[in-house]
Amino acid sequence: MQHLWSPWRMKYIRSNRAPKGCVFCNALKSKDDEKHLIVRRGKRAFVILNKFPYTSGHVMVVPNPHIDTFDQMDAETCAEVMMLIRHSMDAIDTVYKPDGYNMGANLGASAGAGIADHIHFHIVPRWEGDTNFMTAIGQTRVLPEDLCETFTRLREVWPKDELKA
Repeated sequence: MQHLWSPWRMKYIRSNRAPKGCVFCNALKSKDDEKHLIVRRGKRAFVILNKFPYTSGHVMVVPNPHIDTFDQMDAETCAEVMMLIRHSMDAIDTVYKPDGYNMGANLGASAGAGIADHIHFHIVPRWEGDTNFMTAIGQTRVLPEDLCETFTRLREVWPKDELKA
């Protein structure tokens, strides 16, 4: 196995540029979904674009309660999180047609969680040949689409057969 080190990410992870309070809780309290890039709200969880995405279409599914571990999620929230992950992939499939996905959670700061105190799940679309060294060498991430466009495109194709908030 080879390792690709990107030590510049730790500076970002530890930066104090974040607004006061929890980014996810602040977004959830707001009614301006477009400003906060909330693609979909459920009863117990929501889908939000990652403001610092690895690729276009990178979303996160976040439980509504401010919790940091799996064992704090009740069964209904777990079920809705999984349904929102599935619906996220359906919408991303329609818009971006990826070849695969990275899907998971970084649990705790030591595991790479930039927001460690509010559990969330990343869904990152991937394509054959989409790896490049711009991030590691140039400390630059190349994204072909504006976040506002990603937000609009995913909302337009969101599956209709889900529980409403």
